[in-house]
Amino acid sequence: MPQRPVCFEGAWVDDILLAGDGRENVLHIGRAISRAELRRLVQAEQERFRAAGLTTGGTLAVRMPPSEGCVVAMLAGWRQGAQVALIDHRLTTFEVGRTVARLAPQLVVEPVENVSGRLRGYFDVRSRVVPVPSGRPAATPHALLQLSSGSTGPSKVIGRTVGSLLAELDRYARLDGFPRRGERCVVLASVVHVLGLVGGLLHGLASGARVVLPGMQTVDGILKAVAAQDEPTTVLGVPSQAALLATAQSPPRLPHLRRMIVGGELVRAETRERFTRGYGAALGAMYGMTEVGVIATDLDGSTSPGLTPAPGTKVRVEDGQILLGLDRTPYVGPADPDRYVDGWLRTKDAGRLDEATGLLTVHGRLDAQVSVGGLKVDLREVEATLCALPGVTDAVVVQGAGIEAFVTVTHQGVREGLAESVATRLAPYKRPRRLHVLDELPRTVTGKPVRDAEALRTAARSAAPA
Repeated sequence: MPQRPVCFEGAWVDDILLAGDGRENVLHIGRAISRAELRRLVQAEQERFRAAGLTTGGTLAVRMPPSEGCVVAMLAGWRQGAQVALIDHRLTTFEVGRTVARLAPQLVVEPVENVSGRLRGYFDVRSRVVPVPSGRPAATPHALLQLSSGSTGPSKVIGRTVGSLLAELDRYARLDGFPRRGERCVVLASVVHVLGLVGGLLHGLASGARVVLPGMQTVDGILKAVAAQDEPTTVLGVPSQAALLATAQSPPRLPHLRRMIVGGELVRAETRERFTRGYGAALGAMYGMTEVGVIATDLDGSTSPGLTPAPGTKVRVEDGQILLGLDRTPYVGPADPDRYVDGWLRTKDAGRLDEATGLLTVHGRLDAQVSVGGLKVDLREVEATLCALPGVTDAVVVQGAGIEAFVTVTHQGVREGLAESVATRLAPYKRPRRLHVLDELPRTVTGKPVRDAEALRTAARSAAPA
């Protein structure tokens, strides 16, 4: 029998994530959970996995909503030395079946009861362990498998080794201003995706910063979680959640709110201005990818739109594209062979690296540059123009048979003059050939706007065209 890869050893969970004073409260998921209690819960779950047949080098899929059970299951899987795949609980039954068939885990941890509630921050649920007859032991040395967001097409399977996760935790530990022991981090980002998982949950456990999941991800629910304790507090989420908080007409005084940090997409200037004015706190930004985690940051919003590459990262820009230096490909299974070449991952994000300041400016997806009749059009410019129109709350612009725009508005009366307003602000070749008004833009499970043209058209079929 071949020797098990060393990275399947679960000692890193005890030495890094569960180590420390047992009396210290490290999590708040509906109730305070001490480090000692977390260790007991993880050990009990590990014994349940062993009884179900999970061994070192085995495979486990965790399909749980944000919950105490979700956190305990993934930690127990790693402690057992298994490869853990995280599946978002919001996927449909069909999508889950397809994902399980694709990943072939030996066990799946899932909720006993059906869960619902789009704005719930966490759930109080029981879990069950389901054996998968067709499941297989791990075929790669990765400790974690995740699916890419799928905002522009089919998801890819991404693998992270223990070494990769520890390197990212080290980057967070070296970021001046990121939550530390004696502070709290209110996590709005999903804990089964890279920002909420590593930047929120795992960093909190490793650093001693208390991780809090709010009961509800409404304005009132988030602010209640922030106000619950008086330790210095950071909110970690995505730009759409910052925009939600910025809508509060008279925000309460929260002197211990240090900042909100967002990642996943670009932050609109209007959102930044309204948030910082309303709360008297910084709105910082992060750039990262599921493939590697955090890449560059501006934690207090002082260098916007520029970002400082995180300690230990290798970043360069070639032909306008951001490249990352990695020791190995992050992809498991079939992937575009041009994405990882000679130690460099092509991110497909456009950007610029200022040699004088060292700041990285991310412009968005590289495929946002399209040609119309031989003329170059930046779809980001079209989006920004639409978002600046009175009554338009959000916009996504894609290239299909021509430029198509999908927008949301404050009220139906905005529809009438939308095309005319666009005509006064954009040259004819930049204007969308079709303009769809939706009640809500489709988003990925991580909160990013979907940019797949067919998926957007499907969402628009039930809405009246503008």
